[in-house]
Amino acid sequence: MMNRLDYLIEYLLKEDPQYSEMEIPSDLQGKRDLFRALRNVRWPKPVSEEFLRLQDEELQAQLQEKGVVELNACRDVARYVSTDKQLLVWQGDITRLKVDAIVNAANSQMLGCFHPLHRCIDNAIHSAAGVQLREECYQLMLQQGHEEPTGQAKITKAYNLPCKYVIHTVGPIIPNGIPTEFQKEQLASCYRSIMSCADENHLESVAFCCISTGEFRFPNQLAAEIAVQTVEDYLKGHPNCNVKQVVFNVFKDVDKEIYQNLVSSAS
Repeated sequence: MMNRLDYLIEYLLKEDPQYSEMEIPSDLQGKRDLFRALRNVRWPKPVSEEFLRLQDEELQAQLQEKGVVELNACRDVARYVSTDKQLLVWQGDITRLKVDAIVNAANSQMLGCFHPLHRCIDNAIHSAAGVQLREECYQLMLQQGHEEPTGQAKITKAYNLPCKYVIHTVGPIIPNGIPTEFQKEQLASCYRSIMSCADENHLESVAFCCISTGEFRFPNQLAAEIAVQTVEDYLKGHPNCNVKQVVFNVFKDVDKEIYQNLVSSAS
């Protein structure tokens, strides 16, 4: 494992002269942190097949250590039935979920977070997926020719994540923490676009993160209300929707309580 990480780190250090004198830590966690940080700051570009093989081995080993979460076998899931579909609330690391798709709260560049070891979900998802995800996003953006608008959705492969796909969306940024009616509609559009994307791709389960909360400063309670209502409305308006399970994934205790109250009331 240590030799594998040494190879991967040395490969990334050699790519960029500014990192050539960087010292490799001797401990396992230090090596893993540096490996992640170097991938976080790395611009998308081709890598060797050997790098991809060893990277995938390493990320799969890390995933097994964290543990894959299968919702049907998980006791820590609050389940509710609404419009003949399951609405679930689960607290934990979204990169562990074995569902058809997880949602990434992206930025308009849509290449992932470039801040080393940042705690945002964008960083976590790209870090766990591997360098292939940033490369695929880069190719999508090249084809598009402009930044990703707020409220839309794009689907990619998931690579080393246990889910099958990642659906990326850019939520509204609320600098003063007080969203306008237009920004509320932008957030609702994120959820509609994601549901539509999942439905069109015949996905049966999708896990939402708390889009636009945190650093984007959308108020948690209001964001959750918009999320649950929009998903409910989509399911009611599309009785033949392929999506059978919608997971509201939360990290904080306050969000868990908010979503459980909202989803239980909706059902």
